[in-house]
Amino acid sequence: MSICPTWLTTDFDAATLLPSTARFDGGCLEIGGVRADDAIEQFGSPLYVMDEADFRGRATAFRDAFAPWQVYYAGKAFLSQSVARWANECGLGVDVCSAGEMAIARGGGVPPAKLGVHGNNKSEAELRDAIAAGVAHIVVDSNDEIDRLEAIGPENVNVLVRVTPNVEAHTHAHVQTAVADQKFGFAMTGGVALQAMGRLQSMPGVRLQGIHCHIGSQILDTEGFVQAIANMVALLAQFRDATGVELKELGLGGGFGIAYTEADRPLRLPEIADALRSALGEATAKAGLEPLRVFIEPGRAIVGPACVALYTVGTVKPISLDDGVRTYVAVDGGMSDNPRPALYASEYSALLANRASVASPILCRVVGKHCETGDVLVRHTYLPADIAPGDVIAVPASGAYQRAMASNYNGSLRPPVVAVRDGRGTVLLRRETIDDLLAIDVGR
Repeated sequence: MSICPTWLTTDFDAATLLPSTARFDGGCLEIGGVRADDAIEQFGSPLYVMDEADFRGRATAFRDAFAPWQVYYAGKAFLSQSVARWANECGLGVDVCSAGEMAIARGGGVPPAKLGVHGNNKSEAELRDAIAAGVAHIVVDSNDEIDRLEAIGPENVNVLVRVTPNVEAHTHAHVQTAVADQKFGFAMTGGVALQAMGRLQSMPGVRLQGIHCHIGSQILDTEGFVQAIANMVALLAQFRDATGVELKELGLGGGFGIAYTEADRPLRLPEIADALRSALGEATAKAGLEPLRVFIEPGRAIVGPACVALYTVGTVKPISLDDGVRTYVAVDGGMSDNPRPALYASEYSALLANRASVASPILCRVVGKHCETGDVLVRHTYLPADIAPGDVIAVPASGAYQRAMASNYNGSLRPPVVAVRDGRGTVLLRRETIDDLLAIDVGR
């Protein structure tokens, strides 16, 4: 078996994965007018660099491509008060799934009426806070949650029922969220979802607006969405036929994939929008339903490509194997700031960011500094043969589910996130310090 995957080629230019303002100045990567070496000198390493213009461009592109559908930025991908403000200023709502995310979004100035609340195990306190705030809607995920709403006795709250439409998205098993055997939502089979919808429809103080689904993440085709739309519209028709009530709202989730490597071929945004609109029009016409209010939640697809992770090389170690040489390049981060390769076998790309090189490309594996064999950041990539300690490596498409899932494993300090625009860097999330670690350790 070759140590190099068939999709990886030496002539691929990983710079094609960089944010829209990226350019090279004398071989040094520059984003938003800020050079990578200058950013590391000012803010330290490792570092997340967020291209504000790129984020805003992608947010408005989704807004315009799907209009008049409502677009909610999925806060779980990455959320800070500034990012919430950007999303709001671009006309997006924000999807939150915890009290913490709701507080961050509101701290960024997002009106409660533009917040959607998710989560498979919302506490009574979280439900009360969302109701009191006046959020756009709560997506109800279980009968126990319906019981909690009943106990609260809300006066006025919009809800949707999360449904598992039994669609197997073409993605990693750990991020498939619409198959029957997983923790989210109400099954379509056996009348489970219909029963939940009926309970909420008859509950005083609760306005059942419609239903919601989310089929998975990092999806690179529209087949699963088209099938989910057909199944969800059929459920709305069933509910109408059973109750005489025609619900008006449909949440289609998101999960639109992005390019992490040369193997990824995400669809263009107009193709996605056209395919979903066409499928919805066909399904509602067939079911005899009136046009629906629709919303989507493309978190990764907005923030993922807008951010680059910068690391500093500490160790370069060539390893001779039976079928070639793999060079391990160890950097000053790792699975503590990006657990996705360990969790999902996620693939990334990497490029030299601080200088030009004419050296031949060599097969590399970019690894972290943690005491784990699985501490891998970029499993397969080519870097110049003269890669050396002190060099800066950029990992594109690092905005989603990396800093948001970061940890303090091995006592590591989570890196800062810096927004760059017009030649200036602004800290969105500061770097953690040793004092931060000790501040929550009260055991002495």
